[in-house]
Amino acid sequence: MMSPAVLSAAALFGFVTSITPGPNNMMLLTSGLNFGVRRTIPHMLGISVGYVILMFAVGFGLGEALRSWPGAFLALKLAGGAYMLWLAWQIARSAPPADKEGRGEGEARSKAQGPRGPMTLLQAAAFQWVNPKAWVIVVTAVATYVSPDTLVRDLLLITLLCGLINLPSIGVWAVFGAALRRFLADPGWRRVFNVTMAALLVLSLWPLLVTRI
Repeated sequence: MMSPAVLSAAALFGFVTSITPGPNNMMLLTSGLNFGVRRTIPHMLGISVGYVILMFAVGFGLGEALRSWPGAFLALKLAGGAYMLWLAWQIARSAPPADKEGRGEGEARSKAQGPRGPMTLLQAAAFQWVNPKAWVIVVTAVATYVSPDTLVRDLLLITLLCGLINLPSIGVWAVFGAALRRFLADPGWRRVFNVTMAALLVLSLWPLLVTRI
């Protein structure tokens, strides 16, 4: 069995990397504010599911393949960066729900104002595959805590441990966002918040794009 010291270290790693700011948590904070915790649950579950699947894929050789082909990870970072810029634009231009409901305008105008709802489970899970931070986290976890001699056992333990820690850790951000609703009830202030979160999402790209695995 894996030693308690290694499991404790892996648990701390999973907690710190999950609860600290990053693209996922910035989007959950925004979703919690704009749509509430209940509607954001599929988004949270999708992040954890995608995180677990990605860790299994890296553990069974995908991480080594990317290390041996640096151009592939560069392409992944560029694609992920472009997608996050698009998400930031959608967040920045999204109108608060109260704003939309009071306008009574057509479907085309509503769509032009940004996303009408939070990410779905599948969308959030797929996002992890183009999220550079997710790749760095899972590659580091596998390289640090999984022994090649006991690959399957260690990978199962670490993935299960980190997956269980990830969901409540990221959920804190959605809850915090929902708690801000009473303080940002005014549509103008909520729009300022959305633009601020979009800017932070863009800023989070810099350390991720310069990181190597």
